[in-house]
Amino acid sequence: MLTYSQVKKNPQVLEFIKATEIAAGELSYTDHGIRHAQLVADRARTIAIEVGLSKKEQELSAIAGFCHDMGMFLGRSEHHYWGSLVFSQIFLGKIPTDDLVTVMQAIVNHDKEGVIILNKISAILILADKADVHKSRVIEKDMKKVKKDIHDRVNYAVEEIRLSFKDNNIILKLKVDDKFVPVMEYFEIFTPRMAYCRSAAQYLGYKFGLEINNFKLL
Repeated sequence: MLTYSQVKKNPQVLEFIKATEIAAGELSYTDHGIRHAQLVADRARTIAIEVGLSKKEQELSAIAGFCHDMGMFLGRSEHHYWGSLVFSQIFLGKIPTDDLVTVMQAIVNHDKEGVIILNKISAILILADKADVHKSRVIEKDMKKVKKDIHDRVNYAVEEIRLSFKDNNIILKLKVDDKFVPVMEYFEIFTPRMAYCRSAAQYLGYKFGLEINNFKLL
């Protein structure tokens, strides 16, 4: 079985993520490089454990998390498709086809309008990826430029973030510096992503909730 430990050492995977990190920087996007890949992989594994998936599914969740953005060096638009195809080129014939299909589906569906969740790994990846909103994602160092870009300033305002599992709820908890940005700006750009999270949680048999500065939205 292919393991996350093997994937995160794969030279092709690392090169594609490095290229994606450079491309995202050139386009003035938030971080989509190794930091984001590792964080999403670790969070995906944690979610898989929390919802009771098997060891194999935990590995596949982490693998999908690590590789989900590595196609962005080919372009932001449709990067979910590029990433899935790149993953298949690296691992086709090296892992069971059903595992390959599962990870490819997860990568394709992590950032797609009209998402159709076809497996639990896909649902977990959506939750793990969309939960990465934090000031450490901001690449831009010029604060004047950060304040002008809504994605940068919203990410920069998020000081703490975690996923909480309680009873039958998955709750995304945020601590936001509302002196830096109004909380409404978070909803201005992240409402569609929260809708993805709700669909993902429902697929796993959970309800999704959002808590910002101790204010709960369930």
